[in-house]
Amino acid sequence: MSQQEYAQMIQINEERAATYGFLSRLFRVEVDADFAGQLKEMHFPVKTGSDAIDEGNARMASYVAGMWDGSLTELAVDYFNVFYGVGVDSYSAAHPFESVYTSPKRLLMQEARDEVLEIYRQAGLEKQKDWREGEDHIALELEYLQVLSERIAQALEEGDENVAAALLQKQRSFLDEHVLVWTPMLTSDMRRFAKTDLYRGLADVTDGFLEADRQFVGEVLAS
Repeated sequence: MSQQEYAQMIQINEERAATYGFLSRLFRVEVDADFAGQLKEMHFPVKTGSDAIDEGNARMASYVAGMWDGSLTELAVDYFNVFYGVGVDSYSAAHPFESVYTSPKRLLMQEARDEVLEIYRQAGLEKQKDWREGEDHIALELEYLQVLSERIAQALEEGDENVAAALLQKQRSFLDEHVLVWTPMLTSDMRRFAKTDLYRGLADVTDGFLEADRQFVGEVLAS
């Protein structure tokens, strides 16, 4: 690649990392005052080339623009109801764990959790001590993809195309074998249970970005 192409690819992967990090944060825990302030300063583009991303960004921007004193409470309630629910079975919420959507009995801590835990460890990643959920939580899967994107950008900065390509292959495998296997079902359930446009929009943006990013990774590896 030329120096200009290197610079462009570095920027693209930094932007990919930032998006994965943003999505991961929204899934990880409810919105607090600090994050609400960040949301109010964000730009939500609506001409991205992806209908799903555009619609999701429009929903999120509309909600953020209308935030009021009670919005944090409203979002906290919606977060809990969307991802954990008030029912007694695994169909009462959009449970944010791969195991729930890929195991026959929709149970936590199943094969998917063991697989992703091993993938994280092979990458030298360990969960934080205060994390008490399963490792196949959508927030951690997205954070793993964020870390790989950051490492790709770093490899390109060092001029190591082989390392960057190997990391892209890891991303493609993780998207195909894990993230994209279950997130369409998760986001579909999110739309059923969400009451706020922030979480409805999150479902749309997640679908659109993951689809677009998988296409990007495939095209880069094929080039």
